[in-house]
Amino acid sequence: MICGAHKLSGLDLPYDEAKGWHRGNVDGIDVISLPLAYSNRDSLVRRGLAYVRFALRSVRLALTLDCDLVFATSTPITAVIPGLAAKWLRGKPFVFEVRDLWPELPRALGLRNPFLLGGMSLLELLGYRSANACIGLSPGIVEGIRSRADERQSVAMIPNGCDLEVFNPAKRARLTLPGIGPDDFVAGFTGAHGVANGLDALLDVAEELKRRGDTRVKFAFIGDGKEKERLAAKATKLGLTNCLFFPPVPKTELGAITASLDCGLMVLKDIPAFYRGTSPNKFFDYIAAGIPVVNNYPGWLAGLITEYRCGIVVPPGNVAAFADALQSLAADSAGRRAMGDAGRDLAEKEFARPLLADRFIATLEAIPL
Repeated sequence: MICGAHKLSGLDLPYDEAKGWHRGNVDGIDVISLPLAYSNRDSLVRRGLAYVRFALRSVRLALTLDCDLVFATSTPITAVIPGLAAKWLRGKPFVFEVRDLWPELPRALGLRNPFLLGGMSLLELLGYRSANACIGLSPGIVEGIRSRADERQSVAMIPNGCDLEVFNPAKRARLTLPGIGPDDFVAGFTGAHGVANGLDALLDVAEELKRRGDTRVKFAFIGDGKEKERLAAKATKLGLTNCLFFPPVPKTELGAITASLDCGLMVLKDIPAFYRGTSPNKFFDYIAAGIPVVNNYPGWLAGLITEYRCGIVVPPGNVAAFADALQSLAADSAGRRAMGDAGRDLAEKEFARPLLADRFIATLEAIPL
């Protein structure tokens, strides 16, 4: 496995100074971690350079390491390059997993550089057409792949899985986060604080709850990203003492915190490209942890929440409806438990990692070597 490096990954692998990477055995997997600086806070140019550097270093490994098949997962779209190199130059079977549709999402978020958009579109097309099989994480991603791939292309939908052990209702306890009292209702957002997340929507809801005189509902923002400092400054300027910002924590610690929240927040900017073309990890963490989910955009995840009654879906941009949803959950402990139990049941039946791993293995084993 070739991956980047992150301070919260928990990896502590020996460093090979001659080769410039960390390498070691993790649960029986030979892992090479490339120490390339990257942060959601970085500019588009800096992140793009990190993506390219990772891809180029991975190409060398894809062309030299002993393997039967190469699996590449995006984002970013440049992750497809090592897979293409292994397929074209070594004749190795190649499977391409698509976690976001490119360039649809960057274009929807305002990227206008025709050179970058054209390059993304070309890499996407080459990946779809060259891969022996593709995997999409959502129905919309699968549709996007099929719209551009060869009609004979094998495309499987295998969404993100739920870690049923790390995110487990049994870990529920009283939150000890600063600023949160024993009687508070805590709505948590865990994950990247980026432009795409549209977290100003939560500040708008916090302001509405303040206007209503509600001091019980608190928002816990856990994570990092380029928007976090601006959001925290805005909350301070508006006097939103119901908004609390916390640093990111390792997944192993996040599981107990998530299970102890009163609800999880699924928030994205109101962009149609997000409705079916995303598969955020936090949704799967929330339902595994057995907490209700409040979601503010349409799409396949909103459909799941409605069908399985594991949370509340509010219309995009409707601040009053979002505030109403949180207040109704805060007032109904039995309803919260029922929604949380329904979410955990959905996690176990549809998104358990062993179940999805079997589907993943079957997809790989169906490819002739």
